[in-house]
Amino acid sequence: MVTIKEIAAAVGVSSATVSRVLNYDPTLSISTRKRQAIIETAEALNYATPRNRGRAAAQGVGAGQKIALVHFLEPAQELADPYYVGVRLGIESRCQAMKSEIVKVVPTGSPPEAAILEGASGVVAVGHYYGEALEWLRRHSRHLVFADYAPAGDADDSVLSDVAMAMTRLLEAVHRMGYRRIGFIGWIDAFHEPENIHSERRCRTFIDWMVKAGLYDPELCLVERMTPDSGYALTKAMLSKPNPPKVLITCNDNMALGAYRAIQEMGLRIPEDIAVASFNDIPVAQFLGPPLSTVKIPAELIGETAVDLLLERLSGRDVAKKVVLGTEMVWRGSTPQPVDREPGRSMAAREELRSV
Repeated sequence: MVTIKEIAAAVGVSSATVSRVLNYDPTLSISTRKRQAIIETAEALNYATPRNRGRAAAQGVGAGQKIALVHFLEPAQELADPYYVGVRLGIESRCQAMKSEIVKVVPTGSPPEAAILEGASGVVAVGHYYGEALEWLRRHSRHLVFADYAPAGDADDSVLSDVAMAMTRLLEAVHRMGYRRIGFIGWIDAFHEPENIHSERRCRTFIDWMVKAGLYDPELCLVERMTPDSGYALTKAMLSKPNPPKVLITCNDNMALGAYRAIQEMGLRIPEDIAVASFNDIPVAQFLGPPLSTVKIPAELIGETAVDLLLERLSGRDVAKKVVLGTEMVWRGSTPQPVDREPGRSMAAREELRSV
């Protein structure tokens, strides 16, 4: 299928100019002759306009296409994290709706056969990829979309939620509640910046925000390589310190489950002795005692959107696209209600209760 770049080369203009002409941009300053040349060249080469590509997608561009789903987690690891199960289910449901065949590729300790990726119309890669693993995917994929991750730069299609922005909003909210002793537990993103144990986005945002607020205490920011017991072990270590936090933010809901167990074993109450908030909103979060306050990240929609981006590529789009989906803070019983829902108590009173 012809691309905008090929039309631009044929006419002797930039790809941006071609795109603006074909999208009827009224602000573009271009001669009538040049505009006509672009349109006639596009028609002669059977270029599918964005409008026609949308129609084609609606009529089943993905039908019969083979799509490879490359997951960064082993099956047992994925089953332990309902969030990534949701991302995968979103991919699978969209492929099924589009009548696309899906081939799953999971970690086995060595790179998968390159022929699997090369034989697919496109690849959806779930999770984080760095260094050689990232370049390997790029090298062997006809079209590549990242789900729940965006590599550095602007060369790749990707879809994710902005967890850094969500962390900022969460910190602002608990700060308005009057909390000053705010703790964080998370994991080490060893493959991104091995020399920086605090490089994971939520952790980095937590530190930056707390430093700017004049509240950062290194004792209240603990991370380790992720294990099934990380939430439990880190929470127990933090709450054993002389001046523990009054609210604990965990990197995801799985860690919050471990935090709940540690808090209960220590004879503490949630949220009276320590409040808890987290990320992902996995199904079990609403059934904990008390129910967990957490940032809802649209896992299934991330998977669905990744397939949509891939279908756009198959329909002719040649400019990389990054889609950032919104998040929602779901307040439940593990924290007091936000300040604007708690009119009966003054800020001074809240600070006296929570900043000690």
